[in-house]
Amino acid sequence: MISIGRTNTLTALRHTSVGMFLGDDDGNDVLLPNKYVPETLREGDTLDVFVYTDSEDRLVATTLRPALERNEFGYLQVVAVTPVGAFLDWGLEKDLLLPFREQPQPLRVGQWTTVFLRLDGETNRLVATAKIARYFQTDRIALAVGQEVDVLVYERSDLGFNAILDNRYRGLIYANEIFQPLRLGSRVRGFVKTVRADGGIDVALQKPAQPHQQLVEEAGEKLLRLLGENNGFLPLTDQSEPALIYERLGMSKKTFKKTLGALYRERRVRLEPDGVYLV
Repeated sequence: MISIGRTNTLTALRHTSVGMFLGDDDGNDVLLPNKYVPETLREGDTLDVFVYTDSEDRLVATTLRPALERNEFGYLQVVAVTPVGAFLDWGLEKDLLLPFREQPQPLRVGQWTTVFLRLDGETNRLVATAKIARYFQTDRIALAVGQEVDVLVYERSDLGFNAILDNRYRGLIYANEIFQPLRLGSRVRGFVKTVRADGGIDVALQKPAQPHQQLVEEAGEKLLRLLGENNGFLPLTDQSEPALIYERLGMSKKTFKKTLGALYRERRVRLEPDGVYLV
């Protein structure tokens, strides 16, 4: 099935005067206009294309990539306002309609707004809505504390910034934890701090520090592996320069000393003036 509002991988079927028709495995086809047909495309080749409807509501394919696809959120600029609503630039020739009924407040040309792209079940057209709260998933949240997420900043709040996480969840970045420039529309990476009972998620922009014990255990495994790869000896001691330790081991001197101490107490290494030996 050809999916409207999505990138589809289709097969080139036949070339006509207006373009190449592309098809799926179910016998459906769609036109890729001549201006988007790659010179190297031949019948039987496959091609990734975005499928939407043109100004006459006909299915059409393009090799252009929009700023968002169906069931995704995006931060778009208003390029026109007409009696039916605002039109947004989303990277395609046909601008994206944001109907008046889907605007919390009227928009002006030049403004930016966060929207969700959906397929209207009655008209089979792609439309945007700026009433995005209803599209956040608040149950069965498949995120773990510490997990990295894609962050789209969409709104200021009294506590900091509200954000959209992985095109699915609503998150909050606290103002006192922001150490980089942020604005509405910023896309950054973040890390889950807390998943709350109401479905909200606290997110940090810096990776949380590892617990001390976990850090030492991972460093110990690395040190033992490197000792094994170097005939059971490394010319490093607790007096070695921090830069040398980091160059050889990729860890701080503080972590190195704590790891040495733990391995020595476990009688897995021997410490000598010239370095550390594997027992």
